[in-house]
Amino acid sequence: MKELVSLLVAIALSVSLINRIGAQTAQDPDEVVRFRTNEVRLDIVVKDKKGRPVRDLAATDFDVLEDGVSQKIQSFRFVNREGTPEVASPNNAEKKESNPQPTTTTTSTVSNRTTPGITALVFDRLSAEARSLAKKAGVAYAQEGMASGDFTGVFRIDQSLITLQSFTDNTELVKVAIDNATSATGSSYVSSAQRSRDIADRSQVLDQQIDSSGAAASSAGGGRDSGGASAAGQAAGAAAQEQALLQMEQNINTQFEALERDQQGFATINGLLAVINPMRNLPGRKTIIFFSEGLKMPTSVQAKFPAVISAANRANVSIYAIDSAGLRTESGAAESAKELNSLAAQRMGQQSRGTDRVSNGPYMKALERNEELLRFDPRSGLGSLADQTGGFLIHDTNDLAMGLRRINDDMHGYYMITYVPKNEDYNGRFRQINVKLSRPSLEVQTRKGYYAVESVGQFPVLDFEAPAIAAARNANAKSNPFLFMGSAVSFPAPSRPGLSLILAEAPLSAFVFSPSSDNKTYSTNFSIVVLVRDQKNQVVQKLSQHYPLSGPLDQLDTAKKGDVLFYREAQLSPGTYTVEMIAYDGSTEKVSVRNSAVEIPGLDDTKPRLSSVAILRRADRLTAEEQKRDQPFRFGELLVYPNLGEPILKSQNKQLAYFFTAWPAKGVAANLQLTLEILQNNRSLAKTSGQLPAADELGQIKYASSFPLDKFQSGGYELKVTVSDGTNSVSRSTKFIVAP
Repeated sequence: MKELVSLLVAIALSVSLINRIGAQTAQDPDEVVRFRTNEVRLDIVVKDKKGRPVRDLAATDFDVLEDGVSQKIQSFRFVNREGTPEVASPNNAEKKESNPQPTTTTTSTVSNRTTPGITALVFDRLSAEARSLAKKAGVAYAQEGMASGDFTGVFRIDQSLITLQSFTDNTELVKVAIDNATSATGSSYVSSAQRSRDIADRSQVLDQQIDSSGAAASSAGGGRDSGGASAAGQAAGAAAQEQALLQMEQNINTQFEALERDQQGFATINGLLAVINPMRNLPGRKTIIFFSEGLKMPTSVQAKFPAVISAANRANVSIYAIDSAGLRTESGAAESAKELNSLAAQRMGQQSRGTDRVSNGPYMKALERNEELLRFDPRSGLGSLADQTGGFLIHDTNDLAMGLRRINDDMHGYYMITYVPKNEDYNGRFRQINVKLSRPSLEVQTRKGYYAVESVGQFPVLDFEAPAIAAARNANAKSNPFLFMGSAVSFPAPSRPGLSLILAEAPLSAFVFSPSSDNKTYSTNFSIVVLVRDQKNQVVQKLSQHYPLSGPLDQLDTAKKGDVLFYREAQLSPGTYTVEMIAYDGSTEKVSVRNSAVEIPGLDDTKPRLSSVAILRRADRLTAEEQKRDQPFRFGELLVYPNLGEPILKSQNKQLAYFFTAWPAKGVAANLQLTLEILQNNRSLAKTSGQLPAADELGQIKYASSFPLDKFQSGGYELKVTVSDGTNSVSRSTKFIVAP
């Protein structure tokens, strides 16, 4: 929920900013460059060996390669925010020529003014020392970088994204927000590395005590010294007990620290995504200046890291990362080395005594943790984030203001190039971009590539989603290689009138399970992605889940007997939507797609409301605790599961059960009237009516019933439900298939 709130806040801020920029530049319509939807936009910073910007290049000096293939430049211009932008097309690339002519895909003309720069200052969780450095640098940027009228927003990431200042060109407001960002103390996380070393050192001493006591006990026993043997045995037992308790403490610390790293990492990743995605609709080059002391990158978070880079590249946002710790006296890698050295000494002692626990002991766990610590090093995560989005990393310096001046230079002088990829196969894979210049002595700074997948509006495309979306786009609409069912249900409760329930299901046996090289475990890799499109075919919601499952190989048959059930709730505005549900097997690259339509009624509490009608497949009894929570598919003591499109077999079902929820109009006390109708090919076959029970304490009427199937022939049917209060009525229907 915090992620959604952060994203909505950032979207609202960007909409406000678009309006302000539109008002500011309304008199300059010719400045707008119109792009094809499949055009790739590159903003490129070029510098000489001394770091000075180079501003005298022409389109003929650039060679843009995508996956090694040279691309035709569609439009080219140099953007100088300090003055009038100079514009040129490939056919008129030399700046000395007059009256540049646009290409067939671009409208570019010289304007008397330029679109302002857009910068987001994002402050991660920082220590007191880092906050002090970040404050000095941020204030210096506000004084110097905003002098040309750029718009700047200020955000802070803690356990969620906090907006301290919406985008503004008011320097004083930005300074106040920077002060707030760097004076607040965020959530504190204490490393257990020192305690881990202490435990390892103590365990090594205890290992020696256990061995020496064991040897003493043996010697005393051989000498018939029962008292000495008993004392030595007790000493060995006490040492072993202490060692077991220390290992338990170590396991607790390790588990808790892993959870903390996950929480920190996801908060940072989600915060950056919330800032990036709404910026894509803003014109020109956008910049994020990210103040951090390093990214927490455990394995679970690392899987989502490419989505940040992809989203930034799609939105034409360059991220400049600043290691706010300044000049470090000791790196995270050094801290990791200390822990490993301590554990290595313990392991060597164990090996010499024949008690090595390397396969599942703390040494192997520390090796796994070491990989995460290396990813936490600023040159790793922060460096990749900056390098792959066209920015750079500022690190190992206490003079952050100097680095910000370099960022300011990048923002106010760059080349804008567009091209249409020669590769028309949008398969969701990453495409690498390389820019070469006719003058090899110059340095190029631009993004490194993008995922070739259709746009999904304001939403980031995660790395596991890209191939699924691309495969669905290229799939035969009538070809689904494996069983996959899905449906979308409207549940217009008064408190959440736009609530839509999205369900999808597939048998696990539909996906490929692969054995490991040692034939001890199995693994499978599939995902479910849902795209909700409005009547303009625009994606308004994206929901997904990645399933990298694994387990013991001897339990594979049991695992394949199960099903995967995908359930999400979406809040939609009134209207009609198409819900595209995609199941993608990453091992075989096969995809099955289901589409479902859902209608969200308007907000009119003077009329009764009716949910979608669900044909039921089964029901589970809820515990007493579960019954206390109201759920859309809860009916009394039961949780009912809808049929998602499977044929209803008469041989297995004597009755067809259905379920819906109704809400009386506001102020209407009379019971609603119910009408049921069975249709086939738009022809009414049967019709009956009755009265619904009174609404419950929540103002809703949950209703379930059934009718016999013995009179039904095989084929498709429609169940239509109408509820009326005598003045107004509302109807919903659902289709079902009867099979022998």
